[in-house]
Amino acid sequence: MFPKPRQDLRPNTAEFERLPFVKATGFREYDARWRYPEEINLLGLEAVGLALADLMRARGVPTRVVVGHDYRSYSASIKAALINGLLAGGAEVHDIGLALSPMAYFAQFDLGVEGVAMVTASHNDNGWTGIKMGIERPLTFAPDDMSALKSRVLEGALSPRGGGSYIFVPDMPERYMSDLLKRPKLIRPLKAVVSCGNGTAGAFAPRVLAELGVTVVPLNCELDYTFPAHNPNPEDLAMLDATREAVLAESADLGLAFDGDGDRCGVVDNEGEAIFADKVGVMLARDIAARNKGALFVADVKSTGLFLTDPVLRELGAKTLYWKTGHSYIKRYSHETGALVGFEKSGHFFFNPPLGRGYDDGLVAALAVLDMLDRNPGKSLSDLKNELPRTWQSPTMSPHCDDELKYQVVDRMVDHFQKVAANGGSLAGQKVRELITVNGVRIVLEDGTWGLVRASSNKPELVVVVESPTSEANMRAIFAEIDAELGKQPEVGAYNQKI
Repeated sequence: MFPKPRQDLRPNTAEFERLPFVKATGFREYDARWRYPEEINLLGLEAVGLALADLMRARGVPTRVVVGHDYRSYSASIKAALINGLLAGGAEVHDIGLALSPMAYFAQFDLGVEGVAMVTASHNDNGWTGIKMGIERPLTFAPDDMSALKSRVLEGALSPRGGGSYIFVPDMPERYMSDLLKRPKLIRPLKAVVSCGNGTAGAFAPRVLAELGVTVVPLNCELDYTFPAHNPNPEDLAMLDATREAVLAESADLGLAFDGDGDRCGVVDNEGEAIFADKVGVMLARDIAARNKGALFVADVKSTGLFLTDPVLRELGAKTLYWKTGHSYIKRYSHETGALVGFEKSGHFFFNPPLGRGYDDGLVAALAVLDMLDRNPGKSLSDLKNELPRTWQSPTMSPHCDDELKYQVVDRMVDHFQKVAANGGSLAGQKVRELITVNGVRIVLEDGTWGLVRASSNKPELVVVVESPTSEANMRAIFAEIDAELGKQPEVGAYNQKI
């Protein structure tokens, strides 16, 4: 019997070296994220691998798993511990080495393997680690899967069974890049700043784009797990500002900013302006709907209202369904509804057949943007952006709130705004038209101005986004209402940024 993991151990102690340690809060809604080694040790990761093999067997899924790791100083060690647990659980492990998350998802298809366990902290600061898991391609874990895994790990009723096997796959990067390159080269000459924040994408994105005919201006593409310039996060202003400066200095047509594990891509236009991912989604939806009449899309609740109100999409008969924020939610809902593409404001885009395989890949998203430009040879990216109806939109703001408390705070926010709406009260000088509570609360006012509060799925934070189709003043007014109510919650700390 494998020892039951503890939650009260500390690094640099004898017990930490001989007993498994797993903090329960690391099991998020659909990903697993821990600070290493403060919240999990290597024996704890063995327990996770053993539990994953056990879960697959219980679900009747063949215990074959693709495993890869991102570029962090400790990721290879964490992957090795995870593999030990999988092997102890009798799994057939296909180790693809250093990889992007979408490379691991591609490997599931390429190798005919059911499971995936990608060791990555994505865009999180150094000191974080995590695992993106799935047992049904192209989907990743839903909350019930994560709950089942969590209970198996923490209850500790796991026994190694043997019979596992290890297969190293040395050429998966070449196979992945070759698959992306099975398409015509771009006709239009385009210069792109390729910004990777010294993360894993730097090993792959510049090469793929250059081979498709893009003139690549590399920015922080040398792999360096200290992230000396900034975190590889295309939602952070530091990465966007660096990309903006390079676009302007190089007179580039656009900037493409990839996150730490390569499943997201941020976009900066030729004028150096960052385009929020949901607006990029509307632009791509227009381009795709023009070739697929009556197309169905999915967008997350953080995303712009233009998916519903844009006159071009309406004329093309396109329909958009809003769903829960989170890459696993949008991926699964897009798959279930048969949507052509699922768009998430954080930059996870899911292109389903015939456009893609249904998983999030920052390079596939980048190629969609480049193809859109290729089909509009007389227009710049800023021209296409400016053709959208104007809205005033905030960045994603993230006030700190402990993992153990954030859902309670959001429940209180939902209750507060439901009472305001039920009593016919006003917010920002307007009546409430609609409350969407599928994921936190999205408050929609009479003129279409809206604000969202939800709990982050993978960090000790809340998420706040606001937008108005009528004025910046109304955008700020709805934010002031939300911020005032959050200010009454003692559990809520400082924002990463404010409008």
